[in-house]
Amino acid sequence: MTTRYLEIRQGVLSKNDRLAADLRARFAQAGVFVMNVVSSPGAGKTALLERVLRELRAAGWRVAAVVGDLQTDNDARRLARSGALVSQITTDGMCHLEVDLVTDKLAGWDLNALDFLFIENVGNLVCPTWYDLGEDVRAVLLSVAEGEDKPLKYPVMFHSSDIAVITKMDLAEACECDLTTMRENILSVQPAIRIFETSAKTGAGVPALIEFILQQRAAKLASTSVPPAA
Repeated sequence: MTTRYLEIRQGVLSKNDRLAADLRARFAQAGVFVMNVVSSPGAGKTALLERVLRELRAAGWRVAAVVGDLQTDNDARRLARSGALVSQITTDGMCHLEVDLVTDKLAGWDLNALDFLFIENVGNLVCPTWYDLGEDVRAVLLSVAEGEDKPLKYPVMFHSSDIAVITKMDLAEACECDLTTMRENILSVQPAIRIFETSAKTGAGVPALIEFILQQRAAKLASTSVPPAA
């Protein structure tokens, strides 16, 4: 029984990986930079993304977001306040997004009309780990209120991510967060990861994160020979 379960899981992941490669190629052809944002529930994904979307739009960039959640479109409605194109994926209990859900949601979208696409994954530090969504960068968020040991409890998620974003820095003192230990724990499971410290409420650290995103898009366009938008 165990062997059969593993074979089924491997088949699902293999299919997802093939579809993700196809979607990644579509994104590259269109010159869209894609970030997959993962975290536990309540870490501040929506608040941070709303701020990032708003600031990118204010700078003239064409941005969009796809939001995954088990139920409700609450987060999608919040992100839409930024003025960005936003679409909701309701998973009806599934604890992660799979690439076919994202592909279906993008049907009818003109990817050539976008510079950035953000995928807000379902709040979970386990299941989304295994599913490639065709993104360029996976960002794992960790709030100061969650505890310094989360990277040690969920090492695979942090190890598989490209950047770590510590959120709600305005609450760090009130939560008695040991930021030094939190950073050390993140780096212990992924030494190459880049860490950003942000507050969606005050805006602290957000410019550095946006600058990183802009640099990554420029590098992607340079490597794929897609001319940047004027």
